[in-house]
Amino acid sequence: MGLGRTLITVGIVLVVLGLVLTIGEKAPLRLGHLPGDIYIHGKKTSFYFPIITCLILSVVLSLLLWLFRR
Repeated sequence: MGLGRTLITVGIVLVVLGLVLTIGEKAPLRLGHLPGDIYIHGKKTSFYFPIITCLILSVVLSLLLWLFRR
């Protein structure tokens, strides 16, 4: 019974994530391209570190995990 519920939960999470990624492409501010993300472009190399995106995802995931643990 536990494995079945886990698989259903994982499936629902994947569907929601797929919808968010599909709809998110049309949003004015996309994750990974937020103001505050560091992008350095050189002649032959580039460096990208999405620091603000990481912070936002960390807060959202922390809140979700806190809610599910209650």
